[in-house]
Amino acid sequence: METMAATIERISAETTAPTTGTPRERAVRYILAGIRLALGWIFLWAFIDKLFGLGLATESKNAWINGGSPTKGFLTFGVAGPFKDVYAGIAGAAWADLLFMAGLAGIGVALLLGIGMRAAAVAGGLLLVLMWTAVLPPENNPFMDDHLIYAAVLAVLALVDAGDTWGLGRVWARLPIVQRMRWLR
Repeated sequence: METMAATIERISAETTAPTTGTPRERAVRYILAGIRLALGWIFLWAFIDKLFGLGLATESKNAWINGGSPTKGFLTFGVAGPFKDVYAGIAGAAWADLLFMAGLAGIGVALLLGIGMRAAAVAGGLLLVLMWTAVLPPENNPFMDDHLIYAAVLAVLALVDAGDTWGLGRVWARLPIVQRMRWLR
């Protein structure tokens, strides 16, 4: 039976970048891990702010726990372009609020922990593309904006297993369910 110290040492070794590879390869792994953590925090912070209404982007009176809708304000007043009526039709719907909040929380936690990177990239990419379609055309460019860049970054992070560095990606990958269903990686 493994001691607590040995378990902590093993998990620590499994959650940091391998020491193999060139200095450049190690630097890239660390940079991508930092980007993963930053993007994870962006998603998780959006969830926390909308849930509790901390006064930065969401006022307390509009917090989800106070009966506010995380989708109503933006989808009613902030949407423009060819999909305006589609989004206005789902603004404030309980199912839309639940899916949106579950998506923000799930994507944020997955990215911060470095687990389920493929699922997080697909879900996050879909959410970001939907958010992009809500403001077509973007304000400062004919078609490109940060939502599309973030979606591309999510794809890169999943493709290079960025959850393995400063995350639980390697531990997660060894779970029997993840071994059977590789898309959970």
